[in-house]
Amino acid sequence: MNGLVIKNTGSWVIVRAENGKDIPCKVKGNFRLKGLRTTNPVAIGDRITLNVNSDGSAFITAIEPRKNYIIRRASNLSKESHILAANIDRAFLIATLAHPATSTTFIDRFLATAEAYRVPATLVINKTDLLNDSDSRELLDAVTYLYSSIGYPVLHTSTITGEGIEVLNAELKGKISLLAGHSGVGKSSIINTIIPQANTRTAEISDVHDTGMHTTTFSEAYELPESGWIIDTPGIKGFGTIEMNRDEVGHYFPEIFATAENCRYGNCTHTHEPGCAVLKALGNQRIAQSRYNSYLSILDDTNPDKYRKPF
Repeated sequence: MNGLVIKNTGSWVIVRAENGKDIPCKVKGNFRLKGLRTTNPVAIGDRITLNVNSDGSAFITAIEPRKNYIIRRASNLSKESHILAANIDRAFLIATLAHPATSTTFIDRFLATAEAYRVPATLVINKTDLLNDSDSRELLDAVTYLYSSIGYPVLHTSTITGEGIEVLNAELKGKISLLAGHSGVGKSSIINTIIPQANTRTAEISDVHDTGMHTTTFSEAYELPESGWIIDTPGIKGFGTIEMNRDEVGHYFPEIFATAENCRYGNCTHTHEPGCAVLKALGNQRIAQSRYNSYLSILDDTNPDKYRKPF
């Protein structure tokens, strides 16, 4: 029997079987992804084969080849990875500019990972109802211009005013979509607005640190009323990249990749080389300093000693 993984509690994997039933399953055998040590070898969005025994127990026996996935480093001092979701039609990164604020470094790391694993990505700037003063609106315009000029779709949403929700809903229909972002950016509120019967938990923002408190404790896929699925994930504090080669990091920043064609050296790292077109574009402000800083931070991630555990 075949099915779609729609929930992972850590102990059980819930599969929507081809007969429409949701079946709790255990994982049989050891599944590996390109030899990586993963915290969850079976991910939300996986198409799987399962066997149901006479006593009612069920086991996942095989995973179909994935067309793509989103993966991140599980922890700062670990070589293990965590797969957020697999077989995604589009990833929607939910970000906020206030209460809490999402850094451009986090946004860039997510977008670079999406590029690396061939997942189309959209930036959703949520809680626009909080951006009432002129400085906040200028920041909204600046962030929107930065990412839209690179080629990323940018949506503005608010579950309070309803801004952008219909547009987002239309983008989700008929697709398997991932919603990701920090805790507190409003992923659960967006899902509850689009799928009221989902009834996902929401929580207030911490007044002390202006950060979100985790309300989603495991990944789950919610079926859209017409067609498609939304995959909700627990809030992500940081986004450690994994499985990237130093000479390929620039490929995952579209503006750097396009500019690099004019570098003097084919193996240019865009850090110090003479005749580097990227450094020249940076000096001429044709590449944003924030994006370049994010590029450098991912280069640092590829340092093999960075995540080596101390003796």
